[in-house]
Amino acid sequence: QVQLVESGGGLVQAGGSLRLSCAASGRTFRSYVMGWFRQAPGKEREFVAGIRCSNGYTVHDDSVKGRFTISRDNEKNTVYLQMNSLKPEDTAVYYCAANPITPRISTRTTEYDYWGQGTQVTVSS
Repeated sequence: QVQLVESGGGLVQAGGSLRLSCAASGRTFRSYVMGWFRQAPGKEREFVAGIRCSNGYTVHDDSVKGRFTISRDNEKNTVYLQMNSLKPEDTAVYYCAANPITPRISTRTTEYDYWGQGTQVTVSS
């Protein structure tokens, strides 16, 4: 069983920055694929970014490329999402997810077995 605890959400003005953190339990964090997803009201949950913890390989959705950066600290079992140049359309609940089984970074929610509780990010215009 993997437990994920997110932190770092909040209210920020457009153009501002936030950093989300996700602390994971489990002794094999280095073998996980970790992902960040978001869900805005009335919309489906969507992929934001993913990272393969073994080698740091990352994938970012086109909507956040150049603004958001996913990273990890294997010593702390923690994955981060640095969000810069935030826009009102980035407003959503952000979820951390873990795939401890396969090394492929998937954009599909069904490929992730464990989820955090979510953290709200609100960007005002």
